[in-house]
Amino acid sequence: MKNVAWQGIYPALLTPFTANDEIDYPLFQINLDAQLSAGVDGIIIGGSLGEASTLTYQEKAEFLKYCVKSVKGKIPVVINVAEQSTKVAIAMALEAEELGADGIMLLPPLKYKADDEEVVTYFKAVASATKLPILIYNNPVDYGIKVTIAMFEELLPYANIQAVKESTRDLPNITNMINRFGDRFKILGGVDTICLESLMLGAHGLVAGLVDAFPKETVAMYRLVKAKRYDEAVAIYRWFMPLLELDIHPKLVQYIKLAATAEGIGSEYVRAPRLMLKGAERERVLNIISNALAKRPQLPDYLNL
Repeated sequence: MKNVAWQGIYPALLTPFTANDEIDYPLFQINLDAQLSAGVDGIIIGGSLGEASTLTYQEKAEFLKYCVKSVKGKIPVVINVAEQSTKVAIAMALEAEELGADGIMLLPPLKYKADDEEVVTYFKAVASATKLPILIYNNPVDYGIKVTIAMFEELLPYANIQAVKESTRDLPNITNMINRFGDRFKILGGVDTICLESLMLGAHGLVAGLVDAFPKETVAMYRLVKAKRYDEAVAIYRWFMPLLELDIHPKLVQYIKLAATAEGIGSEYVRAPRLMLKGAERERVLNIISNALAKRPQLPDYLNL
């Protein structure tokens, strides 16, 4: 089994496109270099922010191969597995393993609202089929299925189910998970607007969105918390909040792509059915970004804390 620490900052990376609707690998590399330089601890590709639902299986495979080759083992490369059937999810996990992924992020079955037993059986089947470490994505707000503590109890025997992306937006759930399981399941906060609270309550790291545009600020905030320099972390967080709120909007992809574009590490192109922002909505988001940039905090030497 591969070793993934499941702690620190894991960007849910964007998938940049060209004007011709092809994956823009040169621009992706610019963003990836920015993430690595900022000190992120892993990357997740093919997630919601990565517009996974619009990517073909071949594109996902090529994207994964590119990331594995580019990262060169410096940090874990994790790919999202979000499928409708157990058979396809297993096939995708096995392909990810073959292509060199270090782990998978696994959603409950899509579209069909499976009950607790069906979800647990689905997770067990995928975990039994692959040796890859697994991060369970727990997001009942967006996907309609909550992975409860009782369900995690049933997953305890599966050693490669190691972590959870905690996106329930229910902060007490972090404490309840730690009280019941200790460090058995690493917890990565998955909601930008409560990311600092999640870390303070014991989350081991974050699967973040605005890190795609602001990697240094995100990593600095995390490392300041770990160094117990809480006032400095809070100051960054307060500056960050208007930007972090872009992560909890239905158009989070377009909003975060606009922020990455403003930072010179992304573009606004999205894949249909999404449309690029325009008019008053685009101006409103640009104002949020420009107001934040005008007050950007000076960061400490956070990589050497």
